[in-house]
Amino acid sequence: MPTTLTLKNIPDAVFARLKLTAEQNRRSLNSEAIVCLEAVLLPARVSPHERISRARALRATLPAGTFSTQDIAAAQRKGRP
Repeated sequence: MPTTLTLKNIPDAVFARLKLTAEQNRRSLNSEAIVCLEAVLLPARVSPHERISRARALRATLPAGTFSTQDIAAAQRKGRP
């Protein structure tokens, strides 16, 4: 059974961001807040195979030669002792 929740003292920046994303997604503030809470508290489990497939698909959308394997390895090492 759904429960009602009242939020108080929401920081102005958080409220503004919630309002903006609600408008962009054509949702009410309430619906957007629920979507945000679900995304953080009930994240969908993604298998390693699916995660790799998504990464490859994303990488395929980049212009050719944007990142080499060496570039990625260097970025991962950057800032590490």
